[in-house]
Amino acid sequence: MTLLVWQEDRHRLGVDAMDETHLAFADLVNRLGTAADPAAFQALFAELCAHTEAHFAEEDRMMVESGFPALTEHRGEHRRVLGQLSQIGERVARGRISMGRAYVADLPSWFDLHAATMDSALAAHLKKTGIGLGQEATAP
Repeated sequence: MTLLVWQEDRHRLGVDAMDETHLAFADLVNRLGTAADPAAFQALFAELCAHTEAHFAEEDRMMVESGFPALTEHRGEHRRVLGQLSQIGERVARGRISMGRAYVADLPSWFDLHAATMDSALAAHLKKTGIGLGQEATAP
């Protein structure tokens, strides 16, 4: 089942690194939505956890490097989600697949809001500064 429907006009932020990572996140969420076998779900959930850690670490790096004004709030949201993923991931690894499925089913609504607010603000900041885009900063 497709849980996270990618919408170009809604999800693409215009920062290639972020867009590629978000597309990979959507793919993982959707693969989890169709994983019938518990072992497959466990493996994909572990992959989602690793992907999200790397994803947030990269965004954190870009926020620090570019002097993003809302760093504290954005980083706090990352930490909250990573904490949830860790807790649910432990349960999934112990065979509590239904908890993982319920969590994954809620990820699309979280992603929609996060992308539309925090990530779109970060993308606009990165475009303004040029940092994280493979070019020199154009504004302080």
